[in-house]
Amino acid sequence: MRLDLPAVYLFGRTACSVLDRFLDRSTLFAFDLDGTLAPIVSDPDAAGISGAVREELSVLAGMAPVAIITGRSRPDALRHLAFAPRYLVGNHGAEGLSGWKAREKTFVRTAQGWQCQLDTLIPVEERRGIVVENKGSTISIHYRHAENRNKAHAIIRRAAGRLVPPPRLVRGKCVENLIPEGAPDKGAALKLLMRQAGCAKAFFAGDDETDEDVFRLNHQRILAVRVGRKNDSGARFFLRDQSEIVRLLREINRILGRT
Repeated sequence: MRLDLPAVYLFGRTACSVLDRFLDRSTLFAFDLDGTLAPIVSDPDAAGISGAVREELSVLAGMAPVAIITGRSRPDALRHLAFAPRYLVGNHGAEGLSGWKAREKTFVRTAQGWQCQLDTLIPVEERRGIVVENKGSTISIHYRHAENRNKAHAIIRRAAGRLVPPPRLVRGKCVENLIPEGAPDKGAALKLLMRQAGCAKAFFAGDDETDEDVFRLNHQRILAVRVGRKNDSGARFFLRDQSEIVRLLREINRILGRT
């Protein structure tokens, strides 16, 4: 973790030279979806990547392995990506990893059990603005549309604290993610993908608390970038906002095209 050092703006002169020295065609390029490749929107079903981002990703995929590591389920992510990356890992790392099929079934059973418990723990009269989303291997409880977000979040946290077995809670933007014990996080997923792809190096871009599992690795062979500056983030570099993703992809493609 690099909390002792200030994050560096990626398109500053010094950081750009770091990209030049680090990236090549043997690098695994991994990206979060919502808030990174696609802007955050009030209706998650309306999310999607722009034509410019899709075009640059297609160029990149022709030069190096590309992975998407997202909180969405794999089928849902594919629907919003509208292209198939070489690697697609869903549910914050709990779905889609090679060799994890048997354990995924256990995660699915755990999430189904939680959903049944939540029907009792968050009664209908307390659910206004709260949406329980069962994504297969994990559950996300959204409260973006709650009239009183603080109250809704407290209701969710109280219910989550009573679940059996207890979940690993990861807070996102107006969402609490419930992840089964033993499920790999995004950091573990990225390292597994590096081995699977035979890549000694990886580049990762993300924006959320779940992406901190990558940022906090402080792995010398992983260059991580956070979309949006956050003072206590473990990311070494940052972009100002999601609109700079197209510029990032173009810069990556320029560097790889030269090599």
